[in-house]
Amino acid sequence: MNRSANRPPSGPLTLASSVAGAVVVALDGTILTIAQPTLQRDLDASFAQVQWTTTGYLIAVAALLVFAGRLGDRYGHRRLFGLGMLGFGATSAGIALAPGIGWVIALRVAQGVFGALLQPATLGMLRAAYPPDRLRTPLAVRTAAIGVAAAAGPVLGGALVTELGWRSVFLLHVVPALLFGLLALAARNPEPPRTAVRLDLPGALLLALALAALVHALAALSESAGAGPAAPGLTVAAVAGAAFVRRERRAASPLLPARVVGSAAIGSALGMLVTASAALHGALFICVYLLQDTFGLDPLQTALRSLPLALLMIAAAPVSAVLLRRAGARRTTTAAALVLAAGIAVLSAASGTISLCAGFALVGAGFGTVMVAATHVVVRHAPVESAGVAGGLQQTALNLGPVLGVATATLLAELGSLRTPLPVLAAVAALGALLGGALPGRAGTKGTKGAEGSTGTHVTTGPERRAARR
Repeated sequence: MNRSANRPPSGPLTLASSVAGAVVVALDGTILTIAQPTLQRDLDASFAQVQWTTTGYLIAVAALLVFAGRLGDRYGHRRLFGLGMLGFGATSAGIALAPGIGWVIALRVAQGVFGALLQPATLGMLRAAYPPDRLRTPLAVRTAAIGVAAAAGPVLGGALVTELGWRSVFLLHVVPALLFGLLALAARNPEPPRTAVRLDLPGALLLALALAALVHALAALSESAGAGPAAPGLTVAAVAGAAFVRRERRAASPLLPARVVGSAAIGSALGMLVTASAALHGALFICVYLLQDTFGLDPLQTALRSLPLALLMIAAAPVSAVLLRRAGARRTTTAAALVLAAGIAVLSAASGTISLCAGFALVGAGFGTVMVAATHVVVRHAPVESAGVAGGLQQTALNLGPVLGVATATLLAELGSLRTPLPVLAAVAALGALLGGALPGRAGTKGTKGAEGSTGTHVTTGPERRAARR
């Protein structure tokens, strides 16, 4: 009767699918960066056009992640994951065959749509397949795989572009995306019962507009290093965001359920993901220029100096699972945020190989731990019937953070020097330690029973009771 006490038979395949989806998306981002200069030359494109191959994708993803998670809550995460993976693979093949830069940009936007479908589902499937007290290890495996992709991406991308051209990096995604997409759609294991979730389309449109405008404004800010081009986008984002909040307060079935957005633990964890990813990506963006322009290193030497970041991120994932069990989320994430801040501080003063490698190692250990622990809180504390929304919020945080971090780093570097942004980004990372105070301690890891039911799979308490009260 208590099926959630044991991992269901679909657990290993679910974990493999979740890892595959996360790795495909992570590789896509790291490899594209390496391929962009060659793509620009081959297609005779402008720098702005090449930037839109990234910006268009980010806008589509950020706009749709939460709504895609809600679709998964209603129609099944495995189904959304399968459709997302198939679409991601198909658009990757299309980009590899694209005759011009216009086609590449359009297909990258379409790829962002499918990426938005699959990303929340990678977490929603895990939440449905594993009981809350056994989520740490699957999430650690997923994070370690992302770390491997981050380490292998630049090397693999450089080799493919050098030997086979930029089109080959997109063909790399096709087979795994199609394979796991078909497996997900063909799987016969029944998914947990779904509640009749109503889709708040007006709310979804307002949130999509707000997030898309915000990402576009931040991208414009980082490209121009001035607030002028970003002002219209920020205005639209603010107006749409205010309209969305008003809509959510009045909607009978809001896009963001109160049990998710009203949770102090989930809000704190999402804030930590934003600050940690902003600090990490802003620091990496600056360090690339610092190592090559100031220290005179070539790209390969730069990659080797930063390799400890990926290695420690991989190593931190299994350690995080142990720390969560023994110390609780609050202590784990607070300490990890401080380690991340310390790593960026070391990089800001680094002058040689040893100090650079030490700084990158601290950054990798801190960020890897924050990612596992904060994601664990988001996924575990969300009700099963809203796991997709929680996954969408987690992915939105991890997409907004890097754009915010790069925009901040660019603006500060323009106002000062290449080292100017690093102390500020270290302070941003340290802010996560303050946010971690709202996370549950060790005793709080048992506090989700009320939301999940005694077995961790009960999905009919929240909406029905709220509906009855209405």
